Amino acid sequence: MKTRKIGIDARLYFQTGVGTYIRNLLYYLSLSSPNSMQFYVYVLPKDVPTIHLPPGRFTIRPVDAPWHSVGEQTVFYSAIMEDNLDLMHFTYFSYPIRYKRPFIATVHDVTPLLFKTGRASTLNPLFYEIKHQVFKFVLSSQIKHARAIITPTRSVQDQIVSMYGTSIKNKIHPLYEGVSYELMSVKENTSLSKKYPKPFYLYVGNFYPHKNVERLIEAFDNPPDLLLVGPDNMFAQKLKDHIAAANIKNITFNHNATIEDLVFFYNHAKALVNPSLSEGFGLPLIEATYFGCPVIASDIPVFKELLGSNYTSFDAMNVPDIAEKLKAGPRVIPDSIRNPDTSKFSFEKMTRDVVHLYNNE
Repeated sequence: MKTRKIGIDARLYFQTGVGTYIRNLLYYLSLSSPNSMQFYVYVLPKDVPTIHLPPGRFTIRPVDAPWHSVGEQTVFYSAIMEDNLDLMHFTYFSYPIRYKRPFIATVHDVTPLLFKTGRASTLNPLFYEIKHQVFKFVLSSQIKHARAIITPTRSVQDQIVSMYGTSIKNKIHPLYEGVSYELMSVKENTSLSKKYPKPFYLYVGNFYPHKNVERLIEAFDNPPDLLLVGPDNMFAQKLKDHIAAANIKNITFNHNATIEDLVFFYNHAKALVNPSLSEGFGLPLIEATYFGCPVIASDIPVFKELLGSNYTSFDAMNVPDIAEKLKAGPRVIPDSIRNPDTSKFSFEKMTRDVVHLYNNE
């Protein structure tokens, strides 16, 4: 059987969200992918020393071309053309638009199209508008030319179809993600019990405007404490300034949580709270459920798709409704759904389905 050369864009390997997707895809490919496939994994040069894949069927290709850059359209393009791939897998909505060989693409969400706002960018309005128009063009090209499109949920599939037409529906494949092998393989950091002795609500994620954490803060009043776990950047600082100006107590940030820390937080939080206005999937919801942590979250379609009625929902635009649900507290998770259905939410199953696409596109 002829060996198929499959390229995988892993430039975001160590990022949150998409990085979790890439790390789990490569992990499960290394365990069970067919011997008839040879993988070319494209990573940033600085990441090469810390990425370990089995030799033989995996070839790591350093490319000095960050996503959304000129180098992506030149250096990255040249690298994948030079390798003469049978199929390329772009794992993010960014790719070299001149690439016309067969490829599939993972589109994790369409949030940048739904929430066009300069508040989500550090650029001045003119540069932000240029960047936004380039993004729209690149994504449209990617969706048009991809042999297949992977989405993490049916909700994202529906959004793409509503934006680009029903003619592409049959090439979109919703493949659910799951709990990372990294989280499932470690024990909690028990030393945190001294630092967090009191009951707390938990938020895990970024602090971009569409994450809606500002309304969560406005709705927060009285114990339990609120712990916000996410990166330390300008968006986090804006929230800190808002908290200080409003003199809101009992809200703390954690910017350097390890995997072991996250397991502790999920195991001991009164509930995970997610007020997001838009998501493609919602990894923290599935992770929280895996560890038996109740969920209080916005009533957006994707969360309904993932958890159905097995969480406490609120209107994400309605601060009093958020406050009411926080005050009432979460419903107890029944034992029957305490762990997410691994036949449905599984990176291992997702990877098997991706391999099927590799074989058929």
